[in-house]
Amino acid sequence: MSETVFSIWEKSGGVGVKVGRKGHNSLFFPSSPFSTSARIPKQANSKQNKTNKITNLQKATMARDSSSSSSSCSNSTSDYDLVRSLLRLSRDIALYAQPKPLPRGSQASLSRRCKLLSALFEELLSGAGRDLPRGAALCLREIQLVLQRFKALMADCSARSRMRLLLQSDTVASEFHELTLELATLLDILLISELDLTDDVRDLVDLVRRQCRRSVPQVNPTEESLKSEVLQLIVQIEREIVPERPKLESIFERLGLDDSRGCRDEIESLEREIGDRVSQKWNSAMIALVGLVRYSKCVLFGASTPRVDPTVERKFSFSDQSEPSVPQDFRCPISLELMKEPVVASSGQTYDRESITKWFGSGKATCPKTGQILTNLELIPNKSLKNLIARWCKENNIPFEESEPIKTESNRISANKAAQEAARMTATFLVEKLSGSPSPSTETANRVVHEIRQLSKYGSDNRAFLAESVPLLIPFFFSSDSNLQLNAVTAILNLSILDSNKRKIMHVEGAPDALLHVMTQGATWRVKENAAATVASLSAIHSYRRRLGRKQPLLEQLVHLARTGPSSTQKDALNAILSLAGEREIIPRLVGAGVAELAAEMLDSEDHGETATALVAAVSRRGGAEAVSRIENITEKLLTAMRRGSERGRESAAEALVQLCRRTGTSTVEKVAGAPGVEWVIWELMGTGTERARRKAASLGRICRKWAVANSEAGLTQPGLTEVSLTVSTTVA
Repeated sequence: MSETVFSIWEKSGGVGVKVGRKGHNSLFFPSSPFSTSARIPKQANSKQNKTNKITNLQKATMARDSSSSSSSCSNSTSDYDLVRSLLRLSRDIALYAQPKPLPRGSQASLSRRCKLLSALFEELLSGAGRDLPRGAALCLREIQLVLQRFKALMADCSARSRMRLLLQSDTVASEFHELTLELATLLDILLISELDLTDDVRDLVDLVRRQCRRSVPQVNPTEESLKSEVLQLIVQIEREIVPERPKLESIFERLGLDDSRGCRDEIESLEREIGDRVSQKWNSAMIALVGLVRYSKCVLFGASTPRVDPTVERKFSFSDQSEPSVPQDFRCPISLELMKEPVVASSGQTYDRESITKWFGSGKATCPKTGQILTNLELIPNKSLKNLIARWCKENNIPFEESEPIKTESNRISANKAAQEAARMTATFLVEKLSGSPSPSTETANRVVHEIRQLSKYGSDNRAFLAESVPLLIPFFFSSDSNLQLNAVTAILNLSILDSNKRKIMHVEGAPDALLHVMTQGATWRVKENAAATVASLSAIHSYRRRLGRKQPLLEQLVHLARTGPSSTQKDALNAILSLAGEREIIPRLVGAGVAELAAEMLDSEDHGETATALVAAVSRRGGAEAVSRIENITEKLLTAMRRGSERGRESAAEALVQLCRRTGTSTVEKVAGAPGVEWVIWELMGTGTERARRKAASLGRICRKWAVANSEAGLTQPGLTEVSLTVSTTVA
């Protein structure tokens, strides 16, 4: 039997009244100096007893207040603000918008009760010149807290996805019930007789109190039935049974998802909640529901109209270069770049996992930021910061590539049978929709292609299901509609991540020419960079790399994009060139396209210097050393990269210098050995570089030592190398 407990005990400065239910937090109200305690059951036959006890307590409080001095003006003002705040809260809750049909019963009942309570607060506000009794004021403050919690709960329900709200309907009903009981307890304590109220207001307050006391944590039967139907639908999809259209229409109508836009927003809400791990209990079902909602959206409402891409209209504009500044807290203290996977070290500092792992791998056991010696090298994922970074990137249209995509929630969808089957059904529907009409309208095609693009973003299973769409997408590369062209190219880029789809793409007649067309005449820089990224992806396969490398115009266009495009386009173009440079027979064509000069120009680039250095090393290693050596000041630039570059950049610079020295003869060796301070650069790289960088630095040291010894025997002077350099080189050897 649930009971409300009233107990009175001595407290410093007087006597107190403690009010609350068993097992719940209690409230303290100062009271009169007498001692007693009472337990008040909620049965109907105890109501009179309970009322008498509360009346006695309130009378004692009133007697204490009347014996004290009159309240000051500040207290009067405080009471006025309190009542005004209560009135505003009650009206807000009564008029709270309920865009979601769930939970109907709880929110509707609460809104009606708050509307009735607003009459009480209006009445109190009309007598603003009078002070409230002390006990009544304290009770009203507690009511204010309960109403604030009610409002926060309603706001939380509105922010949740409809599916999650349905799955958690019993929990939500319980939360509303607990708050309702707290409100009932406070209304029990609040003696209306102390307040100057009209009879009709007193009756309304009593009505609200009795309604709250009758509250039970019961889920609306309609919601319970709908929840059961949705869960049965998941089981049905797991068994590879295609849901009936009338059934889907009925469920989505009751959920309030009656158009494509609503379904798209629901999918985004579910994906965000899955990433935030808001409910471990329902996580698997929510993953399945993402696929179900996406499939139902396509079947019931057709493919959705893509959101307008703000960069599409900016044809050949360099305004894409004005990227938003990355907040300082989102940058890794080591690399100063946006963190992909923030982790917390034992010192409490946050770093990007890749950067701090390399730091520890180099033999250091200190915190890079504080210098503190770490007792352990354990790294703890900073999921909260990662979610903030992901949201910031989404708001600013910045791709957020996670360092370990196989561990993300979106990619775990493949492990969920229902989600997998829903994705297969969606892919089949989209492919049939695209192939069913020989010449679909631009708007229809754009909607379907956009859905394919969205579905292909996550999971190898999704990309495998969409393999048949590849030959249907390539013709849209030549579309005059910029949105359709962008969606088609991006969809192919997503699909190319799967190796089996690479074969599908390269076997489509004219696919390389279509990519070249986009890079040359694409409507936006973004579509051009996605085409370049597709070339980089396809080049991962040896045979396709050779085939793409035979197209000289394609190589020249990549160089052009890397030289003239905005930063993101330069990045993708350089990565594509670097991938193609892995084939020896392509190097002469790359050199002819101006790759050596391009890489030398970008060695000093803050954003692309590391890739440019790796490209110089790749070209020098596979037959382009002579072309590289003819570039003015190339050795000085590579030595600067060895001294100031990133870890990978220093390694690549050392390799490039070794290759140039070995393949171009003494002229390059003389420039390297004669450079001021070269011995210290080599020595530092041997002490702090990666294992491969140390080997390359050792090789470069041996080359310089041999040259110095040979010149010493011939009686020649060495302008750059000193006695220290000979010692260093001997140590290296």
